[in-house]
Amino acid sequence: MENNYEEHRTRTNRIQKDIDTLGSYSSVKTIGCTRYTYTKEFAQARDYIKREMEQAGLQVREDAVGTVIGRLEGTNPELPIIMTGSHFDTVKTGGRYDGAAGVVAALEVARTMHDEGFRPKRSIEFVALPEEEGGRFGSGLMASRAMCGKLYPDELEHRDENGVTLAEAMKEYGLDPNAIETAQRKPEEIGAFLELHIEQGPILEKEDVKVGIVESIVGFRCFEVHVHGRSDHAGNTPMNMRADAFLAVARAVTAATAKAEEIGENTVFTCGEVHVAPGAFNIVAEDAWIKVDCRSRKISNVDRVLKVFWESMDKSVRDSEGLSYTKEQKVHANQVEMDEEIREMIEENAHKAGIRTWHLLSGAGHDAMVMASIARTAMIFVPSKDGRSHVPEEWTDCEDLQKGTETLYRTMREMAEKE
Repeated sequence: MENNYEEHRTRTNRIQKDIDTLGSYSSVKTIGCTRYTYTKEFAQARDYIKREMEQAGLQVREDAVGTVIGRLEGTNPELPIIMTGSHFDTVKTGGRYDGAAGVVAALEVARTMHDEGFRPKRSIEFVALPEEEGGRFGSGLMASRAMCGKLYPDELEHRDENGVTLAEAMKEYGLDPNAIETAQRKPEEIGAFLELHIEQGPILEKEDVKVGIVESIVGFRCFEVHVHGRSDHAGNTPMNMRADAFLAVARAVTAATAKAEEIGENTVFTCGEVHVAPGAFNIVAEDAWIKVDCRSRKISNVDRVLKVFWESMDKSVRDSEGLSYTKEQKVHANQVEMDEEIREMIEENAHKAGIRTWHLLSGAGHDAMVMASIARTAMIFVPSKDGRSHVPEEWTDCEDLQKGTETLYRTMREMAEKE
């Protein structure tokens, strides 16, 4: 079904160059890609993106939190703009494609429009966003939240692992942390936001489809939980006389996992971080700190799973004298539906280019889910090899990325011509 590359206007070789160049800006050279926000490597990536935007004929600026914005002025600049892009920070020792794929796709769309002398009715903005992952300061989705008026001054005191605050890092990078409110955009300014991203899952590769059209982004809740019990000798303390902090955690996680499996409907529960003290194999755990993450297309399913988790924790407290726990919610995001009209346009433009499509959910959070609060939003996914992401082995064939970029390009052109 797919056409020859000659019929496509976006170019794989330029996409490959961008991916390789951005991937080289990493604080760790031996494994994966580590590019934390406001670091030397981050500044190198920013400077490269700026140069490429300028060469594509864009007007380039940075907003108050360091989002790089390249603007192609339309013939009717009073119309709401069309925006596309993604983030260019990474997780620790992650891959080269998470976030960068969407930035590179935006660059190639801008270049292709420049090559063709395209002048849209609506202005188009191509963006590269910082601190989506929250890898350095825990302020995930920071740039998109700043655009939507959801970045708050108290977050400036968040610290990285070296004790540097967000405000201090911004100053070192050349930004004014007291000006974050100026990054906010008015809803009437932005007509639509389109984000291309790697799938970070196995479905597209399994189905041998090159372009995924995201129907919705799941809702999720994340909690930090601290369980406090009592440390005792592992050999001489009977099981029914223990206040075992880790055992309470294990039972609750097992119960919640079973509930997620029972519900189905793309419902998942994860406990990806556990710390135990005193931390010896022959001592009953006095303290356990965990982080749990629950996601589903229906936020009601998330609440059902977490209800089971907290019920299990409460039962452990009742059954074990001296056991207690505290919890802190870190993330609360409801599911977000992607714009149906834009999804139809993406599908039609992909098919015109001879590219098969597949409809799917996003189990990961993205800047698009925040931007949906002020603009019509859609996402294009491209395949991830073996469904892997946030690891050094993360990989997407640049020919597949070109197909997603071609689809994005055609859709952006069509949308930018609408009154």
